[in-house]
Amino acid sequence: MDPTFHMSPQQFREEAKRLIDWIAAYHEQIERYPVQAQVAPGAVRAGLPASPPVRPEPFDAVLRDLEQKIIPGVTHWQSPNFYAYFPGNSSGPSVLGELLSAAFGVQGMLWVTGPACTELEAHLLDWLVGMLGLPQQFLSSSTGGGVIQDSASSSSLCAILAARERATNFASNTQGCRQPLVAYTSSQAHSSIEKDVKIAGIGSQNLRLIEVDSSFAMRPELLEKAIEADKRSGLQPFFVCATVGTTSTMAFDPLPEIGAICRKHGLWLHVDAAMAGPAALCPEFRYIHKGMDLADSYVFDAHKWMFTNFDCSCFYVADRKALINSLSVVPEYLRTQASATGEVTDYRDWHVPLGRRFRALKLWFVIRHYGVEGLQFHIRRHIQCAQLFLGHVNNDPDFEVAAPPQLNLVCFRLKGADELNQKLMDRLNKSGELYLSHTKLNGRLVLRLCVGQTMTEERHIERAWQAIRREASRLRETQAKSLAMD
Repeated sequence: MDPTFHMSPQQFREEAKRLIDWIAAYHEQIERYPVQAQVAPGAVRAGLPASPPVRPEPFDAVLRDLEQKIIPGVTHWQSPNFYAYFPGNSSGPSVLGELLSAAFGVQGMLWVTGPACTELEAHLLDWLVGMLGLPQQFLSSSTGGGVIQDSASSSSLCAILAARERATNFASNTQGCRQPLVAYTSSQAHSSIEKDVKIAGIGSQNLRLIEVDSSFAMRPELLEKAIEADKRSGLQPFFVCATVGTTSTMAFDPLPEIGAICRKHGLWLHVDAAMAGPAALCPEFRYIHKGMDLADSYVFDAHKWMFTNFDCSCFYVADRKALINSLSVVPEYLRTQASATGEVTDYRDWHVPLGRRFRALKLWFVIRHYGVEGLQFHIRRHIQCAQLFLGHVNNDPDFEVAAPPQLNLVCFRLKGADELNQKLMDRLNKSGELYLSHTKLNGRLVLRLCVGQTMTEERHIERAWQAIRREASRLRETQAKSLAMD
């Protein structure tokens, strides 16, 4: 063994080949694993040594423990039978790009610390403006630009901070918010918006949740009434988050109407399209972005539905100066000649962390591998699979659709009590055949099936429906026997 304890280049070469073979085999055999981890709380830790190894251990031992102690506790997000929440999909080119990013170990906080890290990222985000049909204001050659963040939650926080500073003429960073600021979003918006207004010092009591219509989309007339009421009360409205594809039902808030209200009252409009955004890669689905020209910021997650592993959230602003002026702090040790000229982008000023990884590499690998046509093919395939599942639900008298179906999400339920649907979901998830999640709509528990994993095909949808139908029949039989005994 090397006396320095380092892994030699030759050893790295040999072990890396073994690990790549292991990963390839894992993806080939992923359907043999139960989708949801079938372990009790604490089981993984109980199988690990109480103290770390004193002497170096061979790679064989690490791989053995990976298979025996870690894999049983893994929920397999890359399984084609994963339908819960929203997907966190990946792909071969993404994994390879991530590997290369780790090998380079770039810390791209400043342009000078990683010129390729910065410029590739800016270029890719500009590519995506065209690929998604976004307004030209989000191009780096215009007044705005894009940046890769770790999540839509962090992106929305940055939007709130920039909106806060713009509303207070950039005084609240130094003097605090002297007048209560008020933010608005729909009652169906992601919970991260509430968390972000807390972090930003706005306070959850100053977040207004606007009621939704029968399709679970924000009602613009109620938004305007809330804004006007707060103004009359001496409060200062400053921020609205509209959602393109809500978490529970994939509802689309009406951007043109909401954007017009924001312009009228001088409010920052942030659009959260974390899941649905990549659908706009296909021209026939670009209607979801109608009204985006009125937005001040926009986010979608490439790590949800664009085959790029977590984390890779693409965040855009129409006015990058508002964002930079809100987040920039320049100590002497970060001053560089390149930055002083204003000719380069320092992405450390575009988000909360100082440090940043070379995340653009994996996105670059994905776009180069699939091309726009390949990405469109898989988006369309997933939507077709969701339509196939929807047809099964519509044609079965025991089931009902619980919300207007959108894109790749179907909200459904077994006709009957919430307890029945909870039992159905629990049984399915415990079986390991598939993984569903739930929400509550109009006070009722609703099951969600979202098609978005990279390898999901029609055969997986057919098998999922068969499993759902089988467990539902068993539950009905049990229910009938119980009633007969009573």
